[in-house]
Amino acid sequence: MDRFWRKLNKEENVLFKRLNTPQKIQNFLESLPINFEKRGETLYSPRNVLVKNKAHCFEGAIFATAILMYHGHRPILLDLKTKFNDESHVVALFKKEGKWGAISKTNHASLRYRDPVYKSVREIVMSYFHEYFLNSNGEKTLRSYATANLKKIKKNWIIDENNLWYIDNMLDNIKHTKILNKKEARQLRSADTIERIVGKITVWKKL
Repeated sequence: MDRFWRKLNKEENVLFKRLNTPQKIQNFLESLPINFEKRGETLYSPRNVLVKNKAHCFEGAIFATAILMYHGHRPILLDLKTKFNDESHVVALFKKEGKWGAISKTNHASLRYRDPVYKSVREIVMSYFHEYFLNSNGEKTLRSYATANLKKIKKNWIIDENNLWYIDNMLDNIKHTKILNKKEARQLRSADTIERIVGKITVWKKL
């Protein structure tokens, strides 16, 4: 991976070195405004996240994996796939002392950072299950998940000036593990009214 780091500029190197724990990476992502994609869909590289000074969940996850990799972690994305009527979510996984945690960029009160206390990837997935619902009617929508190791990508996705649609395609084409069957899905209880109210709270407002 040295070939990736040689391409970082001075400012990127300084920032990557400073963000040397998952907590610091998460804190930095919290300071970034949400990318509302007002001019069309984007998938910024870590470099472009810094240039544009904004990120949505997928861009934030990719940014986090880059810095985790810089500090010796595997660059692993976790793709949380929903029903067709909801939006999927992507987070960056990390491991500390044998336990899994997750870094998450989100504009909402749920689907956020996870401390490294989970024994397996499935455990961390299920920690998001009851938070994943539609604010309109409380329907719980999380259905499957998959992990992707970005070390498999040959392009320098960290500094790519173009949108990283090849990472999006990578996630679309890997096998996802189902969380529940059809019978279990039919028996799910909708989120309570108070949960749906909290679910509407956002950090950044779309102007």
